[in-house]
Amino acid sequence: MISLSKAENNKPSAGERNVNDFCLTICSINGSGSATANNTLLRSLFRMGIPVSGKNIFPSNIKGLPTWFSIRVSKDGYLARVAHDDIIVQMNPGTFTKDIAYNVPGGVVFFADHIKVPHDRDDVIMYPMPVRDLIKQAAVPRNLQDYMENMVYVGVVAEMLGIDLNVIKQTLLSQFHYKTSVAESNFEIVQRSADWAKNNLEKRDRYYVEPMPALHEYIMTDGNTAGALGAIYGGFQFCGWYPITPASSMVESLITYAPRLRQDPESKKNNYAIVQAEDELAAIGMVVGAGWAGLRAMSSTSGPGISLMTEYMGLAYFSEVPLVLWDVQRVGPSTGLPTRTAQGDLTLNYFLGHGDTQHIVLIPSSVTECFKFGWKSFDIAEKYQTPVIVLSDLDLGMNLWMTKRFEYPDQPIDRGKILWEEDLEAFPGEWGRYLDVDGDGIPFRAVMGNSHKKAPYFSRGTGHNEFGEYSEDPEVWQSLMDRLKQKIESSREALPQPVFHNLPEAKIGLIAMGSTEPAVLEAQDLLAKAGIPTDFLRVRALPFSEQVKKFIYSHERNYVLELNRDGQLHQLLVLENCELSNQLISCAYADGLPMTANWIKDIVSEKEQQRND
Repeated sequence: MISLSKAENNKPSAGERNVNDFCLTICSINGSGSATANNTLLRSLFRMGIPVSGKNIFPSNIKGLPTWFSIRVSKDGYLARVAHDDIIVQMNPGTFTKDIAYNVPGGVVFFADHIKVPHDRDDVIMYPMPVRDLIKQAAVPRNLQDYMENMVYVGVVAEMLGIDLNVIKQTLLSQFHYKTSVAESNFEIVQRSADWAKNNLEKRDRYYVEPMPALHEYIMTDGNTAGALGAIYGGFQFCGWYPITPASSMVESLITYAPRLRQDPESKKNNYAIVQAEDELAAIGMVVGAGWAGLRAMSSTSGPGISLMTEYMGLAYFSEVPLVLWDVQRVGPSTGLPTRTAQGDLTLNYFLGHGDTQHIVLIPSSVTECFKFGWKSFDIAEKYQTPVIVLSDLDLGMNLWMTKRFEYPDQPIDRGKILWEEDLEAFPGEWGRYLDVDGDGIPFRAVMGNSHKKAPYFSRGTGHNEFGEYSEDPEVWQSLMDRLKQKIESSREALPQPVFHNLPEAKIGLIAMGSTEPAVLEAQDLLAKAGIPTDFLRVRALPFSEQVKKFIYSHERNYVLELNRDGQLHQLLVLENCELSNQLISCAYADGLPMTANWIKDIVSEKEQQRND
């Protein structure tokens, strides 16, 4: 064990005191049980009223490879990833040299003292932790020692930063669902480690935490859980799925919460069904069948699953079956990087299917919007009788975010133009399943359970006329395809509208979507300080609203920021606004990690400088 007494630590002072504004990254090994310890630190800071976000960078194997968990602490409420570390907790000897390179000058490294220290950084402050000795002193059972070692750094970091141990105790109780004995055994290690740090380490760094006003109106959760809860409150009745990272936890959340929230109060029977199919094709086939029958049906998957579901999605589009499909994006092509984040499925989903196919796509940017789109997507799908794709990603779906408490849906369920017995009895004229009575491109539909003699119809994936009769007539085909296009086009102003963040006298626009919003908002502040005021428009749905075109037109230049190689959002904007293409500048990259504000500031500043040179 390396001993570092107060007398032995002769490192220079790190500078001005830094309170509630840093990035702390825990470097460990996948499968080591560090998740509980990491979440304990994150949630304890949140309980202290400090704005935080947590990002888990983990490998696609089960156990043994490096993993990193970064906690962004920001008194100003910035939640985006940063590309540096102020504080490192090092539990993995295999990545020490690489990890410490991300440390800022004057930064901090807490490390297990059985790990050999690299000697190429003299500008960081090193704090050893006697991890194994403290575990031995606590008499932890051998089979739990590897897991309990992580609680050592919770205690040491808490003591050195100033995290209230009472808050950590309450957090542990909550995380272990108030199983007192388990929480107390973990807290014993935390307390022992904090006491050791208090007696053996002299604080030489500048990083502190202090309580802020309580975040009573906020919770901390992930987008997949939020989307599942939104679906439950939106009346979901059927889910067919096949496991895939990073979408599996959405259905796992359905499985957790639906028995409590979607059970008949009298019969105690579930009023939903969740079926794990043998593959993605079977899963989406079940969803199409359930949607055709009149159930609010959904699935969740990621890029490779979307590829397999393409033909069924085309069938649903053409036969006008409402359903909801969540795509929690990861990095492609092929298997790609299953546990990294990207925004590379945008064009795939918008035109998913062969032939002339176009889908409604909703793009949430926050956990709150995942919840809202979870229920709203069903209304939209049934209103337009078409599949609705909700485009999330791993960063939003699996990482922890602070967000305002969810609000119960503020409007009744909208089932669209659905006919029951009394409706068919009073229907003016002859009813046909694909007959456009109102001129809006949306026909009326009947579903299973309607016993009226006029209700049955033949649903087809082949050419058909307004009454579902098979047809290869060119005029009938043209009319059908035009009507399908019409109803999707008519959805533009009814879908979630863009969100604007504007500054006075800004001539430059920033356009982005989804989980990049926190980085863009922070970058707006950085650019403004650099003398480059910008307006920001966040796209929330496809097809684009008319407001998107107006935004592009009203700015001299618009930088389109996205996490994919080819600039897919930029491509779609140019496709629909070709006359404004010279006002659209693509800024796209994909390295598997969430976007940072500094990257945005640098690339926009660089391009602006090039224009001025």
